[in-house]
Amino acid sequence: MSSNSALSPAISDTKQVFAATIADVEAAADRIAGQIIRTPLFESAAISAACGARILIKPEMLQHTGSFKFRGASNRVALMSAAERAGGIVAWSSGNHALAISAVAARHGIKATILMPSDAPRAKIEGAERLGGTVRLYDRATEVREEIGAEIAARTGAVIIPPYDDPHVIAGQGTVGLELAEQAAALGAQLDMALFACSGGGLVAGAATALKARSPATLVYSAEPAGFDDTARSLASGKPERNAPGATTLCDALMVPTPGLLTFPINRALLAGGVAVTDDEVKAAMRLVYETLKLVVEPGGVTPLAAVLAGKVDAKGKTVGVMLSGGNVDPGTYAACIGA
Repeated sequence: MSSNSALSPAISDTKQVFAATIADVEAAADRIAGQIIRTPLFESAAISAACGARILIKPEMLQHTGSFKFRGASNRVALMSAAERAGGIVAWSSGNHALAISAVAARHGIKATILMPSDAPRAKIEGAERLGGTVRLYDRATEVREEIGAEIAARTGAVIIPPYDDPHVIAGQGTVGLELAEQAAALGAQLDMALFACSGGGLVAGAATALKARSPATLVYSAEPAGFDDTARSLASGKPERNAPGATTLCDALMVPTPGLLTFPINRALLAGGVAVTDDEVKAAMRLVYETLKLVVEPGGVTPLAAVLAGKVDAKGKTVGVMLSGGNVDPGTYAACIGA
């Protein structure tokens, strides 16, 4: 399928509905198998004890470009035609999608223009530039990234690759759920539940698609920062909700105004619910990961573990899959979060 036929309705037609399937995820897994890292799944006795549950951890900060976003970007770019590649890519992101698209585009010799908020972490802005992307900063409060991206695409012929509202991006992110199901089975573990960080909902939509096909009894939850818990509130109300303007959070990667047009119907159908965590709960989880695993996880990437630690889900005595979705964080922010 060409990028424009898959993408334009997702942006312009609010009635567009995409039903993800396990076949989409499996095809994506085959397509990107030689490009991504199959990150491990392991148990930490200390973290399991702290949570009162058997916690199986999937550390996607070990993925290329430091987050799961490399999966969706790889799958999406692989499906671009030669003509589309010649026109380049335009994408928008607070950071991790920017890093992934910059790296994947560079691998394929494709020009990439990345729209990033001016308050994004410097590590992510500089990382996108270092990986080959051309960064155009915008003001979250006064500019609309989708409008800027549409103008660039119309003027240059570039293909728009949004961070979550694209069928092939969703399927690519779903490969992490496929791996989680396979790796848990290899450990002889039946997952009672699994939690994934959520911004626009592409990760949890793809992962839930895979998990519910491979492990139907597993309950899947989204984990968001307080003030940006639009998916949790939307799941509760049954319709898309918006976050109040002016909210702030440490979790820069999870700051979106409302669930995605394509992702929310999938999540409404598959998720058991959504939970929200405070900045203090995020910091506590970051410290625990540092102290026990010696791994760097960014604030948004630790929300699933923060939710379990804080008792936001009934995990006691259960087997829980927890994904740490990324590790791209400015050193100063990280040091402040873990109390260094």
